[in-house]
Amino acid sequence: MIYRNFYSIIVAMIFVLASQFSTAASPNTEQVIKTYMQAWNNHKPDEAASYFADNVEFLDSSVGTPQIGREAARDNVIKVFIQAVPDLNWRMIGEPIVSGENIAFEWEFSGKNTGAWSPETPATNRPLTFKGVSFIRLKDGKIVTQHDYYDALGFNKQLGW
Repeated sequence: MIYRNFYSIIVAMIFVLASQFSTAASPNTEQVIKTYMQAWNNHKPDEAASYFADNVEFLDSSVGTPQIGREAARDNVIKVFIQAVPDLNWRMIGEPIVSGENIAFEWEFSGKNTGAWSPETPATNRPLTFKGVSFIRLKDGKIVTQHDYYDALGFNKQLGW
């Protein structure tokens, strides 16, 4: 009887400690993503890209082809958006879903398209606001995958495309 109670107490303590460790990982993951998003909002592509692992996979679902590697993601995604929407504001909506080093969250992106998207796609000088969802996986505090899904049709309509 004594051993059974002792065993029950030990098992309960293990569950309490395990839940504290898993909770401890969540704020760190969320904090990494919040500071990463702040680098975007501060219009600092190199700083934002510093949150990526060397071999990050960044998928913008509207493009369809993932960018592989820190420099490709920085140059073909972050710099493009910052150049095209210099006053961009990317903000998390609601509470993210965090599990260890994985995070999913809804977001809203807004700003005015005053810069060219590419040499073939000039600025429209139109405001835009669109929502989406990101699924991000970290490893050792660095982003190894970021998959973004958003309303590309609404995005294109707002820009007059």
